[in-house]
Amino acid sequence: MTAQEIHDILKSQFGEAILEAKLENVPDPFIKIQTEKIKEVAEFTKSDDRLQFDYLMCLSGVDYKGKLGITYHLYSMTHRHKIVLKIEVPTETPNVPSVESVWKTANWHEREAYDLFGFNFVGHPDQRRILLPEDWEGHPLRKDYQTPEFYNGMKVPY
Repeated sequence: MTAQEIHDILKSQFGEAILEAKLENVPDPFIKIQTEKIKEVAEFTKSDDRLQFDYLMCLSGVDYKGKLGITYHLYSMTHRHKIVLKIEVPTETPNVPSVESVWKTANWHEREAYDLFGFNFVGHPDQRRILLPEDWEGHPLRKDYQTPEFYNGMKVPY
């Protein structure tokens, strides 16, 4: 199935929740979704017989300077097609519905995005740091992050 066909299915199902799409002349065609609809769209893409996106290959955080984003790289083992879904949230309130109940692998991906970018995955069963110590301050992959000079009395190399 082509990226255009996937887009058309999602557009007919979710209408205005599909905000934009870049489907040609890009390495990874993508569809931008309203943030509050991402879990509903995820459930649909997994359960719909035409799509069957049963594999979340990657969930990544992105800092666009002024807003944050999440990209979801999906793949169907059955149909052997793929697509990227994207959402954006304000930096000040980075609340995103968790898709952990749709794809269990999202558990660690969402924890990493929380740890490094500060996303709040609403509905995540165990949102806590996964890479940095629990008492670390800030989220190091944000563009406005200031590396501390010391952590627990130790000089931080940078």
